[in-house]
Amino acid sequence: MGARDQGLGSESRVTAALRSAAVVPSGAASSCPMSRRAAATVLRAWCIEDLRLLAKKRLPRAVFEFFDGGAEDETTLRDNRAAFERVRLAPKMLAGVSQIDTVASVLGASSKLPIAVGPTGGVGFGWPFADVGIARAAAAAGIPYTLSTMATASIERIAREAGGRLWFQAYIFKKRDITMQLIERARQLGYDALMVTVDVPVGGKRERDFRNHYTIPFRFTRRNLLDFASRPGWALSILRRGMPVLENVASFAPEATNAAEIASSVGRFWDPGFDWDGMKEMRERWPGKMLVKGILRADDAERLAGLGVDAVVVSNHGGRQLDGAVAALDALPPIVRAVKGRMSVLVDGGVRRGVDVVKAIALGAEGVMIGRATLYGACAAGEAGAARALEILRDEFVRSMQLSGVRTVREIGADLLAGAGSAASGGA
Repeated sequence: MGARDQGLGSESRVTAALRSAAVVPSGAASSCPMSRRAAATVLRAWCIEDLRLLAKKRLPRAVFEFFDGGAEDETTLRDNRAAFERVRLAPKMLAGVSQIDTVASVLGASSKLPIAVGPTGGVGFGWPFADVGIARAAAAAGIPYTLSTMATASIERIAREAGGRLWFQAYIFKKRDITMQLIERARQLGYDALMVTVDVPVGGKRERDFRNHYTIPFRFTRRNLLDFASRPGWALSILRRGMPVLENVASFAPEATNAAEIASSVGRFWDPGFDWDGMKEMRERWPGKMLVKGILRADDAERLAGLGVDAVVVSNHGGRQLDGAVAALDALPPIVRAVKGRMSVLVDGGVRRGVDVVKAIALGAEGVMIGRATLYGACAAGEAGAARALEILRDEFVRSMQLSGVRTVREIGADLLAGAGSAASGGA
């Protein structure tokens, strides 16, 4: 069958999604620029890896590898993907799958897919105001979007230009009032959940960045100048619009002049001493839904449930922190068993295919979070690329449900899992 017959052709639902992507609840104009040429190019991407290769072609090596790479030997980065590939499904036949319903409950509210977009910092280095483009694509797709503290678009800009269901991700600063000011801004603008990231007491050792002279604080060198010049389209965009700014935290580093200097200044104030007492205080001070991201142990998840946290994101920060940490999908089943339905459980790290969503749910997750998938798309074509990434995943998810013999998300269960000695066994 050709691409058109499979429902992912250039005049399929994807095109409709791209045409409607700019229609968001706020009705506001977007800071994320559109390129018709790039938007047309991503229509020839048939999987997330295609979008990754388009992003790699467009970006300087240092910028691409900042997004694409992991810590040290990248063992955990690779294992995140391998964990999904180890899981096998036993599909049901003759299930009558002409009608598929992908609607799911994610953190107590309806989502058109069991997918949420996770926080990604610094994405404006890949495409101007890519945060806005990704958020608008998520709103158009009817799924939650999480804004990073270290985003290149502010809490206010995202609320004004994207709309949709918004979550805010917080890092913990030594000066706790900085964290609380950011959280209060999100609360006042109607962000309906707070995500506290707990797996960054210090930064991971990301050696690709060192080799590429892409470090914080940033310094221009002959190597990275030649690298940037090798991608004239990207360089022209930066020259035209200026270096991105980490808008949420710029005011806390008034002496800084660009995103790299802001990141360096603000990053020095992250709190490696944040502990369970601090977590309890955060739960008590935030009135809405709360997720904690970066959990890999069942006992940690159980303790968070006891504090009244609404959800955990089983995550190793995309393999960017502790190299040698367990793959997120392998850590999922013990955590699901430990919390026994007392909180929502999402998983991220390595999600590249729609069938990965089926596998994660079969292993007990309420849904998945994605980061690099929409990031690759946005780096290739802004909002249109992010929308393409989400439509690719949606199409693959629907097809995988049909081929697995399930008609609704609630029908996806452990009975679809086959084989022992994989993540299905619950071992780490």
